[in-house]
Amino acid sequence: MRRIHVGNALSAFGLGFTVPYLYVYVAQVRGLGAMTAGTVLAVFAVAALIVLPFAGRAIVRRGPLPVLLAALVTAAVGALSLGLAGSAVTVLGSAALLGAGQAVMQPALATMIVDCSTADTRSRAFAMQFFLQNLGLGVGGLIGGHLVDTTRVSSFTLLFAIEAAMFLLLVVVMTTVRMPHSPRFEEAPGRSAKGSWKQLLGNRAMVQLCVLGFVLFFACYGQFESGLSAYGVEAAGISTSALGSALAANTGMIVIAQFVVLRFVERRRRTRVIAAVGLIWAVAWLAAGYAGLGHGSREMATAAFVSTYALFGLGEAMLSPTVAPLVADLAPEGMAGQYNSAFALVKQLALAVGPAVGGPMGASLHAPYIVTFLLFSLGISVLAMRLGRGLTVAQDQPWSARSRVVTRGGTTPIPAEAS
Repeated sequence: MRRIHVGNALSAFGLGFTVPYLYVYVAQVRGLGAMTAGTVLAVFAVAALIVLPFAGRAIVRRGPLPVLLAALVTAAVGALSLGLAGSAVTVLGSAALLGAGQAVMQPALATMIVDCSTADTRSRAFAMQFFLQNLGLGVGGLIGGHLVDTTRVSSFTLLFAIEAAMFLLLVVVMTTVRMPHSPRFEEAPGRSAKGSWKQLLGNRAMVQLCVLGFVLFFACYGQFESGLSAYGVEAAGISTSALGSALAANTGMIVIAQFVVLRFVERRRRTRVIAAVGLIWAVAWLAAGYAGLGHGSREMATAAFVSTYALFGLGEAMLSPTVAPLVADLAPEGMAGQYNSAFALVKQLALAVGPAVGGPMGASLHAPYIVTFLLFSLGISVLAMRLGRGLTVAQDQPWSARSRVVTRGGTTPIPAEAS
């Protein structure tokens, strides 16, 4: 588990190194223009949407570790070639490789955490994963910002080479991991890839969780660097430095609050925690509305906008030990990879649609933008409560379920899948 957490930190560090500067690199440093740079960002999303349905099947058939190693090598090749690419074709091809590798890493690492944890330790393991991911992204972005120089292509080549080196270092670290045995696709006679997807779609609780997940990612992560930032600049008059402070407040809240809220979250019903996040984010959108529509002073608007990002961070810290373990507990034995990949696919869809919808609204339709995403946040609470009615005690409140088993002196495991 320690090696897996090191892997999460290294992969996030590598991504934080380059992602914030990708647009500048393609559009200005390579001189390929804004259209090509925008297409590169779209290629990342498209590549993820293409490979994720196959990634789940591969993880179930071969195990998460071989799939992770293949994804890391693919991402390393993509990162290095992106640093050397000089034409639009090579840049787009490199971005496709890097995007595909990055996308597959997420469900593979999540499945490894599931395989190496127990019901007692899973929430804490995913909380640690989220903490290290944000720390790695922040540190990587900070260091990368001091290395790049828009007047020197070589500085960006060095940046992408370091990212590739991080992925290859992670390959070395992961080859030392010895995963516990868990059932694979070949060990389940009569189960085909089509059948596994049919089984997943037949799991009503998982379908409800995917819908809830789409709304979560659409209303929060899909707005961070698009609609919400555009709204802050256009409606609230937030400066770029204040926007940076807001992003720092988001990361700082996650780092500070993660293990504080974990103690609260671990002993609460998961769906009620998610419902509480919806209410917290509704307050965040109200704060954003005050910043842009309240006609207060510039200082008050800036404080309200920074508070919006901090409240989002608090909600994210509550979700990290809640949603991912719930996906794992809904998965039948041996199918965690399929379920993790399906949920990652939903996340990518939300992250692709979110900026496309929120960006134009945040820039020009200020009041409708706030009202729309305020309603989406309240919708999170409604969907979470509905989901809770279809879960078993073991899925929604595993700590309580284990306590009941111990109290009764029983050893029979509580069913892990909702009917």
